[in-house]
Amino acid sequence: MTFGRLARLGTVLVLAAATTLATVAPASAHRRSEPAPPTGTASLATLLAADGSGFDRNPRDFDILDNAVTAVLTAKPSSPVAVLADGNTALTAFLPDDRAFRRLAYDLTGHRYRSEAQVFSVLATKLGVDTIESVLLYHVVPGATIGYRAARAANGTVLTTALTGSSLTVKVYRCRFVSLVDADPDARNAFVVAPDLNAGNLQIAHGIDRVLRPVDL
Repeated sequence: MTFGRLARLGTVLVLAAATTLATVAPASAHRRSEPAPPTGTASLATLLAADGSGFDRNPRDFDILDNAVTAVLTAKPSSPVAVLADGNTALTAFLPDDRAFRRLAYDLTGHRYRSEAQVFSVLATKLGVDTIESVLLYHVVPGATIGYRAARAANGTVLTTALTGSSLTVKVYRCRFVSLVDADPDARNAFVVAPDLNAGNLQIAHGIDRVLRPVDL
């Protein structure tokens, strides 16, 4: 996936701001010294495309996610997923790493797959483009650039996602570890394992160890 291709797709979309940093951080947090607001316009599409579009053996990067975004935008060029290429639109995304997608494939099929390419193929076949699109949008919080520091101060906050009618709840453990409660009450919560990716830009991301589920599987 290249930034140029996604940038052209991203120009068709502007998502409404659904969340603000004031919603995320309690009033007490504002009494502390806050970092300067982000002004950079590097998009998350650039971040995802940084190591190319191929698959590898690194479980902590985002090859499967990158290919999922590309698959959706190839099939549906006007999809709201294209906002990931619009660096002028503020958002926070929670990015499942490749290990997270392996876990999802196992949960759905009961099988473990040897390669990332196999995992992607199985998920694409089993879920289909429309479901993958919905899952991707469920990982995006539009209108807010939420850094990890703000997230740690936001225990219990409900975040409205880019998937219509859906939300996530922030749960913080020991004032340090941020997890996300999704719509599947039987699944383990996802934890942030790679905070503040693309920091300094309007679009920020946090790597997570599980795929968030917008429905009860």
